[in-house]
Amino acid sequence: MISRNWRGTARIEEAENYVTHLRTETFPQLAQIPGFLTVSILRRATDDGIEFLIVTTWESLEAIRQFAGESAELAVVPPAVQAMMVSFDKEVIHYEVVENYSRQNSSG
Repeated sequence: MISRNWRGTARIEEAENYVTHLRTETFPQLAQIPGFLTVSILRRATDDGIEFLIVTTWESLEAIRQFAGESAELAVVPPAVQAMMVSFDKEVIHYEVVENYSRQNSSG
């Protein structure tokens, strides 16, 4: 399993529009891709705006390429999203997921 991590900082007044874009445009697109597993939106206020960390999990790099294209490390940032951002990563970082753990996994 692969975790794909992307970071961008939205203008304060665009932060909710960005979340709406993810929910209405990006997530439905991801849900159609075989090998897509999960997505999380993390955010925090910074001096520059609202920083987002988008973490998706996938079965494989091949599945990610169905979304990102042959260069899986390149970020997919549509022009509408670019207009909302103060800054954003041009490339993503992939991690191999070694283990997921939750309280539901524990026996006590």
